[in-house]
Amino acid sequence: MIELSQVCKSYGGVMAVDGVDLSVPSGQILGFLGPNGAGKTTTMRMITGYMPPTSGTIMVDGQDMEEHSLEIREKIGYLPEMAPVYQDMNVLDYLEYVATLRKLPTSSRKSRIKEVISRCGLSSVLHKDIGQLSKGFRQRVGLAQAIIHDPAYLFLDEPTAGLDPNQIAEIRTLIKELGREKTVILSTHILSEVQATCDRIVIINAGKVVADNTPEKLQAGLEGRTVLMVTMKSGPSDATAKVKSLSSVEDVRAIPGHSGEVRLRIDSAPGQDIREAVFNLAVRENWVLLEMIPETQSLEEVFHKLTAA
Repeated sequence: MIELSQVCKSYGGVMAVDGVDLSVPSGQILGFLGPNGAGKTTTMRMITGYMPPTSGTIMVDGQDMEEHSLEIREKIGYLPEMAPVYQDMNVLDYLEYVATLRKLPTSSRKSRIKEVISRCGLSSVLHKDIGQLSKGFRQRVGLAQAIIHDPAYLFLDEPTAGLDPNQIAEIRTLIKELGREKTVILSTHILSEVQATCDRIVIINAGKVVADNTPEKLQAGLEGRTVLMVTMKSGPSDATAKVKSLSSVEDVRAIPGHSGEVRLRIDSAPGQDIREAVFNLAVRENWVLLEMIPETQSLEEVFHKLTAA
């Protein structure tokens, strides 16, 4: 588990990270979101041991980063925004070099390199210089160096920046696969990336955590209520009143719709799923339901509301 308690980082009086509290259990893919300059990369660099905090504590598996930095870093794989690769080395030589730096046992080094090559899809480019590779393949090499020592924790800073849609899909699939066996913290400002990949989202703005929840709950809960859009064939004049009498329903409004239809916007308490109750009511009243659609804000809307100046 990774635990941050009141972590701060200042530069010349400017507070880049301001009192961050965060707990990340093992086996989770966490999306770390924020606008440019929000403190994402600074926080990542502190958690991975590449930068000390000005104040606060960072604990990894019960060990204090300040006291056990070298031990903790052995458990961590890190892909910064600019992949730390040597452009004039070929892929195989580079991975052998990284394996040596990571002090992988000689007896298992070759098999581990072979496994990482397969996992990251690098077999076709092993003998090419890294500088000649596409951005997508360079990112794959960066991921390979980050996992070559089989770390328990994997930190990825903007892993799909500058990639084309096909390359993004490939890297996204790889991240999901890695997330089945490792704790992954993914820092990005690409909202669709987080929504497609992560179990949980933490949004940081101006150095402070402003939201922490699952993507679904963030989208549903920011307005403080859950919204269900219901469409049925016209006929029941008392539909609004009867739906409003249901438990957990806070408000019901008729919405203009197509001819021959009745549309209702039903607001209920946060986290309440009232679809079954509405369905059962419709059956009792012989209403003809055409559709029931939970209405959520887009993640872009949530992000904007939480980070807008």
